[in-house]
Amino acid sequence: MNQDYIKPNNWSIIEEGFDAKQVKSSESLFSLGNGAMGQRANFEEQYSGDTFQGSYIAGVYYPDKTRVGWWKNGYPEYFAKVLNAPNWIGINVLVNGESLDLCTCKSVDGFKRELNMQEGWLSRYFKATLQNGIQVEVSAKRFLSLDLDELGAIQYKVVPLNNDAEIIFQPYLDSGITNEDTNWDDKFWDTLNVRHKNHQAFIEAKTMKTDFHICTFMESKVFINGKTVLIEPHIKADATYASFSYAHPVKKGESYTIEKYGGYVVDTNHDKKQLVAASKKVLKTALKKGFNLLLNDQKQAWAKIWDMADITIDGDVKAQQGIRFNIFQLNQTYLGKDSRLNIGPKGFTGEKYGGSTYWDTEAYCIPFYMATKDQKVARTLLEYRYNHLDKAIENAQKLGFKNGAALFPMVTMNGEECHNEWEITFEEIHRNGAVAFAIYNYCRYTGDYSYVPEKGLEVLIGIARFWQERATFSSDKNQYVILGVTGPNEYENNVNNNWYTNYLAKWCINYTLEQIEKVESDFASDFSRIAKKVKLSKKELALWKAVADNMYFPYSEKNQVYLQQDGFLDKELISVENLLKSERPINQKWSWDRILRSPYIKQADILQGFYLFEDQFSNEELERHFDFYEPFTVHESSLSPCVHSIQAAKLNRMEQAYTFYLRTSRLDLDDYNHEVHEGLHITSMAGTWMSIVEGFGGMRVTDNKLSFTPKIPKQWNGFSFKVNFRNHILKISITQEEVIFEMISGNDFEILVNNKALMLKNKELKAVI
Repeated sequence: MNQDYIKPNNWSIIEEGFDAKQVKSSESLFSLGNGAMGQRANFEEQYSGDTFQGSYIAGVYYPDKTRVGWWKNGYPEYFAKVLNAPNWIGINVLVNGESLDLCTCKSVDGFKRELNMQEGWLSRYFKATLQNGIQVEVSAKRFLSLDLDELGAIQYKVVPLNNDAEIIFQPYLDSGITNEDTNWDDKFWDTLNVRHKNHQAFIEAKTMKTDFHICTFMESKVFINGKTVLIEPHIKADATYASFSYAHPVKKGESYTIEKYGGYVVDTNHDKKQLVAASKKVLKTALKKGFNLLLNDQKQAWAKIWDMADITIDGDVKAQQGIRFNIFQLNQTYLGKDSRLNIGPKGFTGEKYGGSTYWDTEAYCIPFYMATKDQKVARTLLEYRYNHLDKAIENAQKLGFKNGAALFPMVTMNGEECHNEWEITFEEIHRNGAVAFAIYNYCRYTGDYSYVPEKGLEVLIGIARFWQERATFSSDKNQYVILGVTGPNEYENNVNNNWYTNYLAKWCINYTLEQIEKVESDFASDFSRIAKKVKLSKKELALWKAVADNMYFPYSEKNQVYLQQDGFLDKELISVENLLKSERPINQKWSWDRILRSPYIKQADILQGFYLFEDQFSNEELERHFDFYEPFTVHESSLSPCVHSIQAAKLNRMEQAYTFYLRTSRLDLDDYNHEVHEGLHITSMAGTWMSIVEGFGGMRVTDNKLSFTPKIPKQWNGFSFKVNFRNHILKISITQEEVIFEMISGNDFEILVNNKALMLKNKELKAVI
């Protein structure tokens, strides 16, 4: 049974009624972020029930020593972990000496939590009766500033309803925190200094091993009925903690409010000796503006993002809520401001996957950022990998590769591989292909080829070298094979000739050879520089070409389909519809041995390849492979439903496409995989965007032109989206009757609609029936 407590709403995520069993799920769903930091939606006040406390700072991590029973050569020494950072949001609330705690209250009524995605804030409201009989009404609102991305702000109001009461607010900072996800229960933080003066407090701390220095800070103001009251706080501090107590008698019906400003400054952006000074500067700006003006700035910043990124859906509130939730979380996670950062699969919403960078960025996220932001953002994501090329070469060397072969990491913070499950670390090498494909995809979409001669070609050469060395010549088959791999479908490990991996290897080599030829011809000085630097030779290129021209692909003549890998047909081919619901998801109910012997697919392998390289296969081939593999797919990867939705739309199977769309867009809201308490699936949210724009909108780049084959589910009256294509901003509105193209800005240019040319002029509408 999927969860269904989130109320349908076009612009907000809303929970009504307090249920302790939902607290950890809601902490994920209502998470906040601003690209530089983020936090789970933990309560400000004390909560003694089951909770997953988490605040995170982008780029700050710890190398948690690998924990395995049997060490294998080549294992990374550590698994990078995004760190649960010192807590700045806490505000203990005491009413006549009793702590406000929703876990111990006599009753909690009217509880409502709202994440307003349009304006970028989180609020809570409830009435609670404490054990001492005092009933209070609580209203809280907080946000993480987009404009001042080191700052967060909280407004917390308490009204005693049935009696006068002394209310104490205790805002605090706490660096005595631990990670929920840790291998050895190491101490991650070393608190260096706790200081406080007037209404300000600062905790300076550094990470163990990685030596990131941060300062967590706070300052608070209190109000009675909206008017400032000056209270000299009682201060409590120890080696890892600082709190201020603001006590005030409050009459029945009066409001007592605290506004708390806090956040983090980091030595990646400031001199480590000046962190307190930098914190004071942030606080000065915050106090000068005040909560309401800062909130107004927040609304305007989000309005600017939504103006370009919004997708509207008319007639289907759950679908509308789903896509906006996905777009909102993507923008909370990454805004493209800092080339040192990337997009973790859980963003700032949990600790699974260590907050690291995966191949998800290149395969799923880059299209979203290319189309909804300036192309510089996507280029920054490509440069992230270029900046780590030397580390990718080191990663390959550790596994025995030579001659500058590069293996980009499965999981990384700084370019080093830090994933420590052998069947992924050593075998899920298709991630190399995703990095190369992203370069191709960027050039194809933006028309900016300059990246290739400047930086991209070196990356492609390293990747091509890897594939040539990784392939083995089989004298039995008289072809090149790739042995011992794991494809995107992680329910089949250590297989031979995974079709997707083999196809990527062939494509990467051919694409690299084409770019070498083009750069040599058109950018001679760049080519000379690169060829000299990497010691490229004609003899080496011939070796690559031999591998690409003679790659083996497993194929079934009987079924007229490529096989996932050698031996796939030896499995007992029982379709998913014959699985008992009580056995789903199989990754939580079955042994790993049973999963590996089954035909069940965690996510598309062959269909992933057909998605990336659809222009190299006919619709008939796609249909045949879709019909063969989809019945065996359990979609227990968040990255699976979006690809299937796009392909079902391409095949004009709109009911299937719509079902897959709902699954991908509401994966977390409805908790399909029963794991949302661990955090959200941020990178797959970009796939949700693709399922509308590329699936229903049918957007592609065809013959160097933007093209559309629009379709609409019967459940919708209409939908619309904007894209930025080579500095032309277009709005596409699709209804059951017509498609309207509007050029918002840019010079006149031609697009293709259902393979027919359509000229668009600036500020002009064109309708296609």
